[in-house]
Amino acid sequence: MIDIPTPIIGLIIAVFALVFLVLRTRVHALIAMLAAACIAGLTGGMTIDKTLAVITQGFGSTLGSIGIVIGLGVMMGRLLEVSGAAEQIAYSFIKWLGKRREEWALAITGYIVSIPIFVDSAFVILFPVAKALAKSGKRSLLTLGVALAGGLVVTHHTVPPTPGPLGVAGLFGVDIGAMLLTGMCLAVPCVIGIVLYAQWLDKKYPEFGQQGMKTPDELQASYEQYLKEKADKPLPSLTLSLLPILVPIALIFCKAMLTTLASFEGLESLGSNPLVQGIGFIGTPIIALAISVLLAVYTLVPHMDRHATAERLEEGLQSAGIILLVTGAGGALGAVLRDSGAGNQLAEQIAGLPISPILIPFIVATLVRLIQGSGTVAMVTAASISAPILAQIPGVNMLLAAQAATMGSLFFGYFNDSLFWVVNRMMGISDVKQQMVVWSIPTTIAWAIGGTGVALLNLLFGSGGTWFDPVLPLLVLALIIWGVRRQPLGMTAPAAVRQP
Repeated sequence: MIDIPTPIIGLIIAVFALVFLVLRTRVHALIAMLAAACIAGLTGGMTIDKTLAVITQGFGSTLGSIGIVIGLGVMMGRLLEVSGAAEQIAYSFIKWLGKRREEWALAITGYIVSIPIFVDSAFVILFPVAKALAKSGKRSLLTLGVALAGGLVVTHHTVPPTPGPLGVAGLFGVDIGAMLLTGMCLAVPCVIGIVLYAQWLDKKYPEFGQQGMKTPDELQASYEQYLKEKADKPLPSLTLSLLPILVPIALIFCKAMLTTLASFEGLESLGSNPLVQGIGFIGTPIIALAISVLLAVYTLVPHMDRHATAERLEEGLQSAGIILLVTGAGGALGAVLRDSGAGNQLAEQIAGLPISPILIPFIVATLVRLIQGSGTVAMVTAASISAPILAQIPGVNMLLAAQAATMGSLFFGYFNDSLFWVVNRMMGISDVKQQMVVWSIPTTIAWAIGGTGVALLNLLFGSGGTWFDPVLPLLVLALIIWGVRRQPLGMTAPAAVRQP
């Protein structure tokens, strides 16, 4: 008979309870994660007082490291929304890239804008741009919409200061600057893959490319209304629009580079240089994002009065509240797994299995995403479960493990994903199979490319990887595409736009 240590039994019961509560009940993910933490502690051999103390400490330490950064990030993002900076970025890229490259312009816009702005809000704000371009340039609204949503969703899942990646960085204990730069690099091929798929989809199903269009009169009215709103609302310049986004990235990048240089032999004295110390101070995520918020306040909305500005900033904080609580609950669960000994004992078991440790957060995030839909909850849950385990396995690159958790959370956006409905409903697509083609497949493409990229980096800079790791996501993607393509899709345009 197999002798399973008590803490591992507690972990198994806790995970099953978490999945059941999220999937089969109306219990919110926050309460489900706290309940799982209690179950893991009590069934894992910890006393009631010890369990509660560890939950409190884990919750507080996690939010202590990234809570302020999340709050500042959403405040800055809210000002980018209300000022029109996101629209200015979109139109500028469209102008630079020229006609017939609108999908690339929208994807690049999404890639940048979704770093500080919540993805659902960003799509609602920018979708009128795609709609106007589809009318004026006679382009497929399907291609433009999928490209825009693809650029938005990838950086939303992988790049701080979006709350999800910030929470994962805190749980894995990795530098936010390194997380930001790695996420931005890994996101590029994911976005390219989605844009290429959007282009292929239009060529393969030209009738389906018209699914999102309404009647010509409705489109013309929408286009004219959008131009009127744009004329009535002066937009900030492109420089001012990009400033609050690029300044914190540049400051964090400079701090990360100087910290790395100071660690080299012979350059240790660099850390005591006053200039380097000053850059290190303003390059910390909290200070960098505080500077970004100030830039947004005084450059993007210079004529807004003090009370209106405070209201806009507080609106951003309201949207971040539940994410902060879920992230803290993930930290509490992770702390219980560490203190109960489940992390150590499970690490010993996994070390002897023919599986790469780097795949653990990727697989857990994938399963949680498929079960309950929220990418943020998926990556935070994966990080809280896997971080204590991977910390006990020598040689694991925790930065890549954190990115594996974020990439896993991109898997197969479906009915339980709010963005699935936002994208499909705004493009007028109601058929279930067509909705899967429009959004479930693109997110899975990003998942596969991102997972492959993390696995390849692990082969180069990590340890314990095998050449099967980068192949696994691609095999899963191929199976999903094969399964969807076997289904009849009925690619006929709605009656409202059929030709007589």
